[in-house]
Amino acid sequence: MEQKIEAQTYVVDKEKWVYDSSVDHKGRVPLRSSTGVWKASFFIIAIEFSERLSYFGIATSLILYLTMVIHQDLKTAARSVNYWTGVTTLMPLLGGFLADGYLGRFNTVLFSTIVYLLGLLLLTLSWFVPSLRACDADLCTEPRKVHKIIFFLAIYLISIGTGGHKPSLESFGADQFDDDHSEERKKKMSYFNWWNSGLCSGLLLGVTVIVYVQDHVNWGVADIILTVVMALSLLIFAIGRSVYRYRKPMGSPLTPMLQVLVAAICKRKLPYPFSASELFEVPKSQKGQAQGRLLCHTKKLQFLDKAAILENKEDSIENQSPWKLATVTKVEEMKLVLNMIPIWLTTLPFGVCVAQAATFFIKQGTTMNLKMGNFQIPAASIYSLAAIGMIISVTLYEKILVPMLRKTTGNERGIKILQRIGIGMFFSISTMIVAALVERKRLQVVKKEGSSLSMSVFWLAPQFLIIGFGDGFALVGLQEYFYDQVPDSMRSLGIALYLSVIGAANFVSSLLITITDNITKKGGKSWFGKDLNSSRLDNFYWLLAGITAANLCIYVVLAKRYTYKNVQRNVTVADCQESDDAGSMA
Repeated sequence: MEQKIEAQTYVVDKEKWVYDSSVDHKGRVPLRSSTGVWKASFFIIAIEFSERLSYFGIATSLILYLTMVIHQDLKTAARSVNYWTGVTTLMPLLGGFLADGYLGRFNTVLFSTIVYLLGLLLLTLSWFVPSLRACDADLCTEPRKVHKIIFFLAIYLISIGTGGHKPSLESFGADQFDDDHSEERKKKMSYFNWWNSGLCSGLLLGVTVIVYVQDHVNWGVADIILTVVMALSLLIFAIGRSVYRYRKPMGSPLTPMLQVLVAAICKRKLPYPFSASELFEVPKSQKGQAQGRLLCHTKKLQFLDKAAILENKEDSIENQSPWKLATVTKVEEMKLVLNMIPIWLTTLPFGVCVAQAATFFIKQGTTMNLKMGNFQIPAASIYSLAAIGMIISVTLYEKILVPMLRKTTGNERGIKILQRIGIGMFFSISTMIVAALVERKRLQVVKKEGSSLSMSVFWLAPQFLIIGFGDGFALVGLQEYFYDQVPDSMRSLGIALYLSVIGAANFVSSLLITITDNITKKGGKSWFGKDLNSSRLDNFYWLLAGITAANLCIYVVLAKRYTYKNVQRNVTVADCQESDDAGSMA
């Protein structure tokens, strides 16, 4: 009877308080009713909207600024954009590491947003301060060297700001939902869709309103708007401080993995235990709240299991060095990270396809008829169609597909995360095929008429919409995958790994351009001429379609064999080790 009363008290207590290793702004166990979930997440989505407005307001027109103001040629400008985008999306690896291990996610967002603001301010000054301007005249053939230095310093400060902002903010938003609470766990699955709706809204305004101001007023006024909006969003983010749930930094998340590897190597000659129940794990009753959840044992990468073998059972557990003995959970966390490497590699070709939308797709638009009646569309604004495609696909997936698929599959997400990513990768192949056909048509018009100005820019609409649909599946899926499947102590780093897919893909894209340029030059004529009309981008798009299709076949094999994170639900290691997929709804 007493045990029944205690169990009921525990359930009621867990409904009132949040026991997921988070704390409130005063360092106490959070009260469920007054912290976290949507009341906190909307503050966080607001600052994401502002950051994406700034980022895409700059990124989508960057290739135009480099060719029209800095006067770089097409190849150099495309490489400059790819390098900047690559750095911007790889910097989060450092930002995520610092957020998880040392600074905490809230502090990292705060500091990085200030750096971001400094970059925007410097960008504004480079336009309005006479000595920092590209030149004194409205049109100049050669910009001042000091303008180039200040301009590139400003955009790379924005890269550094993004490096701390992106991984910390998205994971901080997801931290507002308790994975061990069924209702909050379902809301968390919707969170990533709403997050991307906020992202797309910022993107949409960035590539329409901001780009319009750049095109019809000047770049400086656009920079002022971005600076003011970012400052206001920082204020909004700070206002929500009392309703957030926080995770305390736990030190370097890489150290426990290194300890597992060292312990496994030291015990490599020991015989494998007869049962997984013989492997060492801290009992759930003794596990502190701040240490996170326990994971079930899985049968893959069994060599690492030897790190959890207790050699001398007579010695006190407290006296055992973590470099000689690891828990099953620490071993499983190491396995999770190693299992991610093949998935990360096979998503790179998708990222390469996405990279074309911000470079060659937009540059194609500048050679076509931009008029819609009497109104002239800024070339970079065509990118808004990708955002519209993403918003449509995310909305359809969230409101129609997920409820239907939940009933069919029994999975809380509707379909598994890797299946969602695979669908997005298929869309990227379709994008490259459509882009190749449209570019071939454009080149035929150029050959016949001398230019493609008679061809409407809306010929590019299908490829932008399709890549947007693909992003709604693959990019959102990648965010969920890298947040959900990393160890709990590495969630900012997990979002950084998602961003690094796009970052590394931009470098791969630049490398592919260089290699293809050199090879096709030897054949007589490069696919990348001085301008688009002397290039053969259609052939490059066919090449990307072929590479991505071949890669998708490999990805499908890996996805079928993948073992998702399996969290213990009030069971022992032995109880859950036979059903590796049972504890995960991924």
